[in-house]
Amino acid sequence: MSRIGKMPVDLPKGVIVNISDDNVITVKGPLGELSQTINKDIKVEVDNNQIVITRPSESKTHKSLHGLYRALVANMVTGVSQGFKKELELVGVGYRAEAKGQNLEMSLGYSHDIVFELPGEIRVETKTERRSNPIITLTSVDKQLIGHVAAKIRSLRPPEPYKGKGIKFVGEQLRRKAGKSANV
Repeated sequence: MSRIGKMPVDLPKGVIVNISDDNVITVKGPLGELSQTINKDIKVEVDNNQIVITRPSESKTHKSLHGLYRALVANMVTGVSQGFKKELELVGVGYRAEAKGQNLEMSLGYSHDIVFELPGEIRVETKTERRSNPIITLTSVDKQLIGHVAAKIRSLRPPEPYKGKGIKFVGEQLRRKAGKSANV
């Protein structure tokens, strides 16, 4: 029994859902439009400003698809109504970031600057204040895309466990290691 799949998805004001014959669900809202292809076995209906997702049987694959598609549809509704935001922090001496349109230019301690080209659906802002680490803020309506891009940016210089230098998510707790201790 999928507890997540059973819960209906509430539609906020201004969000319109369209379900086509070939099982493509399209969600339009004030921030944008998203679409997702859904397995033909899973049934999606809109009732009283709620999206209800049902499965045909109790098989293991149907149960897993039931919860998956409910979560994907809920993320689409949240994305077009509120949007998603990820913040990355650059920890290290001389690390900096600058947004130039859809390009993110970063200096991460390598011999050259890294220019990261962002997809058109993602907006980027950088904030650099004195005596604090630079912060990169990504905003988008697509949760999958923003998570993927944030992980790609983090992989350019993952935080190391001794000093904590690198790119980390804001609020992320890092496992730190003790350094080499001298025997006296």
